[in-house]
Amino acid sequence: MPQSQRDVRNRIGAVKNIQKITRAMEMVAAARLRRAEQRIEALRPYADAIRRMTRQAAEAAGNVPRLPILQEHAQVGRVGLLLIAGDRGLAGAFNSNIVRAGVAAGRAHEADGRTPVYFASGRRPSTSLTFRGLQVAESFTGFTDRPAYADARRIAETLMAAFVDDEVDQVEIFYNGYISPINQQVRRETLLPLQQATVLDESDEERTGREGRDSEARALVEYEPDPEEILKRLVPDYVEISIFRALLESTASEHGARMTAMRNASENAGELIQNLTLEMNRARQAEITQEILEVVAGAEGLSG
Repeated sequence: MPQSQRDVRNRIGAVKNIQKITRAMEMVAAARLRRAEQRIEALRPYADAIRRMTRQAAEAAGNVPRLPILQEHAQVGRVGLLLIAGDRGLAGAFNSNIVRAGVAAGRAHEADGRTPVYFASGRRPSTSLTFRGLQVAESFTGFTDRPAYADARRIAETLMAAFVDDEVDQVEIFYNGYISPINQQVRRETLLPLQQATVLDESDEERTGREGRDSEARALVEYEPDPEEILKRLVPDYVEISIFRALLESTASEHGARMTAMRNASENAGELIQNLTLEMNRARQAEITQEILEVVAGAEGLSG
C-alpha cells in the first residue's frame, strides 16, 4: 500500500534524528580513540621491555625456580579463558568476534578432554556467555571505556590465584588488537604458565635484531642478585602489564569500531533520506497529476 506524503515526511524526520545521534556518537568515539591511541603508544615500549626482560631472565635462570606461579602443572585439565571486550554495544562485530573466538576455543578444549573456565572483562562478553548457557567464573565490568592499571592488577590477581590454587592449569586471553580505526584483529595469547606463554614470543623485528647479537652481547647482561630472584619479581609484573596492554588495545579497538560503525550508520541514513525524499516527490507528482486529470475530466464534462 502506497504511503501518504505525511507518512514519508515523518519517516524522513525520524531518520534525520537518528543520523544526528550517529554523527554525534562518531565524533565522541573519534575523540576517545585518539586518547586511547596515545595511551597505547606510551605503554608499548614499557610492555615490550617487561616481556623482553622476563624472557631473558627465564633463559638465564635455566631451571624455573620453585615458585607456585612459575610451576607448570603436570596435566592441563582446566583452562582459564579471559574474554576482553566492552561494556556497551553499537560497535559492529567488536564484541561478538571475541565471544565467538572464546567459545570456539572452549569447544576445542572440550573436544580434547579439557574443561574451559570462562572469565569476562566487559558486560557484553559476560552477558553473551550467560545467554549461551556458559557459566562465568568471574566478570569485571565498568571500566572498558578507560581502563586503569588497577583494573588490570585486579584481573591479574584473580587469574594468578586461580592458577596457583589449581583452579586452572593454563590461562589464555582473547582481545581485539588495535591496528587502525577500521582494522582490529582478534588475538589469542597464552598467559600462564610462563613456559607456554605466547605473550613472550619474539616478534620478527626482535628475532632479527637478536640474531645479530650472539653470545658476546648476551654475556654483557649480569643479574643481581640472580636471575631466579629477578624472575620471581618480574612474573607478576609481566602478567599485570600483559593484561593492561590487552585492555588498552581492546579499548582503542572498541572506539575505532564504534566510530566506523557510526560513520556507516550515518551514511546509510543519508542514503535512506535520499530514497525517502525521492519517494515523497513521486507521491506529490502523482497527486498533482491526479488533480490535473480530475480538473480536465470535469472541464470536458461541462463542455459536453
